[in-house]
This record gives sequence, C-alpha cells and structure tokens, in this order.
Amino acid sequence: MTLVMTLMVRDEADIVGAMLDHHIDQGIDFFIVTDNGSVDGTTDILRDYESRGILELRHDPEHRKQQSRVVSRMASDAYTLYNADWVINADADEFFVPVDRSRTLHDVFREMPRSYGAFQVPVVNLTGPPANAGSGLQRLVYRDQRPIQALELVGLRAHASPDAIHVGTENVVVAQGNHEVNVASMGSPSAELAVEVLHLPWRSWTQFANKVEISGRAYESSPDATPSPNHHGMRDYARFRANTLLPFYIRRHPSAREIDEGLENGTFVLEEFISSSRPSPVPDQDFDVDILRSAVPVVEALEDLQHVYLRLLHDAERASRLEAEQAFARKLHEESTIRDDRIAALEASLERTLAHVEHVEAELASVRNSFEVRLGSRLRRLTRR
Repeated sequence: MTLVMTLMVRDEADIVGAMLDHHIDQGIDFFIVTDNGSVDGTTDILRDYESRGILELRHDPEHRKQQSRVVSRMASDAYTLYNADWVINADADEFFVPVDRSRTLHDVFREMPRSYGAFQVPVVNLTGPPANAGSGLQRLVYRDQRPIQALELVGLRAHASPDAIHVGTENVVVAQGNHEVNVASMGSPSAELAVEVLHLPWRSWTQFANKVEISGRAYESSPDATPSPNHHGMRDYARFRANTLLPFYIRRHPSAREIDEGLENGTFVLEEFISSSRPSPVPDQDFDVDILRSAVPVVEALEDLQHVYLRLLHDAERASRLEAEQAFARKLHEESTIRDDRIAALEASLERTLAHVEHVEAELASVRNSFEVRLGSRLRRLTRR
C-alpha cells in the first residue's frame, strides 16, 4: 500500500518541517510539494527533504488563486508517477491523525477499502493564547469546540470545513481548498479506521498577518475568482487594509479565564498529541508591550460586544423556551380535546353496537321460541298417530 501526500505551500517555514516529520512518522511514503514562491526559508527546508529522496519539489511562483489546478495535477501524478493507492491533499498547517491514536495513518489506510473511492474527514482547529511569533505547537493545545455564535463574536463565521481524501486515480480534480474531489464517495471509514485533521491556522501574529496579506493580494490578482465579501479570508483582508486586524487576531484566541471555563463546559478540550510528539521549529515570542497596548481598546470593545450579545442571546433563548413551552401546552390541550372527542364518539358507537347486539339477541330468542313451539306441536301430532 502506497500513501502519497501533496502540498502547495507559501511562506510556511515556521511549521512545514514539523508537519512533514509528523507525517513521515505516520507512514506517508512520499510527498509531492509545490512551493508557491516562498521568501521566508520554506524552499530551503523543502530541498532538504527532497535530498532524502522522500519528496518531489516543484515550483509555481505565480501568485493567483490556482490551487485547484496545481493540486489536481499533483494528485494525478501521485497515482501515475508514484502508484499511490491513497492520496491526501493537505495544507502545511494540517496534521492528519487516526482518531485511534495508538495507530498510524499507514496502519489505517492499509485496511481502508479502496471501494470507498473518496471520503471527507473532519478538521479541528487548535487554539490557545496568542503570540507575536512562533510555531505554537506547545501553546495551541485546545480543540476549539465553541458554538457558532461564540465564533461570530470574535470575527469567525464557522469552524473549518472537512478535507477530502481519495484513492489514487489519473483524472482527479481537487476543488479549491482540498475540501472536495470529483471521485465518487461510496462509503466512509468505520470508527476504528476514522481519521481527523488537527489544524493550526493562526499560529502567531507574524504568520497570520502575512498569510492574510498574501492571500488577499492573490485574490486581487485573480479576476476570475469572485469570493463573497463575507468569505473569511476577504473579511480578514479588509481588516488588514483598515489596520484593525491585530485586535481581531488577539480576540479570536481565548483568554486564560475563557480557557478555564471552556475546559469545564466542553467548549475547549485539551489536545496534546502534536505538542507532546513534535517540537516547535520557531520558539514562541510574546507581544511587545506597546503593540498590545495599542490593541487593548479594540479588544475590550469586542469583549463588551460579546457580553452584550451573549446576554441578548440568553434572553432570546429563554423567551424561545417559554414560547416553546406555551406552544407545547396548547398542542397538548388540543390533542387532549381531540382525544376526549374521539373517546366520546367511540363510547356512543359502542352503545349503538351494544343496542344492536341486544336487538339481534332478542330477535334470535323470538325465532328460537317460535321454532321450539312449532317443533313441539309437530312432535305432539306425530305421537298421537
């Protein structure tokens, strides 16, 4: 069984080495990686892995939204050039792992039926305190399970979309973002073969700001790409251009108090699989005091807005529960009335049936008496003869 992973990367020096090492340990046999014009040292890191014979390094310096075309070509070549049985199209900030942590990806895919064709795996964002720089593998150790309403308050619209994994095939088309493929899905893994993705999209302010800028400029250079203004990348790019992105970056990370509360109520769950097995390539670096001070007013305003929103949400939920209870009571009363009417109708029908039975029994008694009289008269005439 051959397992091949593809990546298209740009300026991911803070994490790409740790990501590749993780997947080597997980049993990935080969990597096809396209470097999209990195300038932060990512290319040199990839060349080192290429020299080991486990990675083919390609170059595409065009900065447009051509991910679908580039990844589709790599995914096809994974099959035609490297005989891949299964192909995982990943991003540099994604760590694929079996849900059963005692197994490896190679263990799981060795048993995975190829008849599945393709299937989606959930992507879980990892979060924790913010930082000015650093890979954050030992800092971002909480599975983010906040409800959508809570995400919206910190500038996010939703949790990460699932990724698609597929069998090796020549004419595969991978959609932008790696979330869908044109390979038909004919099944999904059982619990013992389940796979998920641990995702670290906002590792530091330095990394995040650079990602938002280069992604936004790539959209501007791609006239055929028409993302919605509400697309998460475009919303962050608008904040970047308005010089308000830093407070939103800080606010989307939970405070120490929010982490403690989240661990109690289940909105955050400790996830140390990556942090315990892989060191951070770039050490964490705290924010400069002046930078933090400049962001504090906006962060506090966002927190105040969150408190107001949560209070309104609580009131709305309470009103909604009351309305639901009242509607249930009305429905119960209606059903009770209908039930009483049905019982009364059944009782009347039963009385009519009993009356009819009594009438039939009386007629039968009359017929029996008449028959007995005639039979007795006939017997007497016969005995007199």
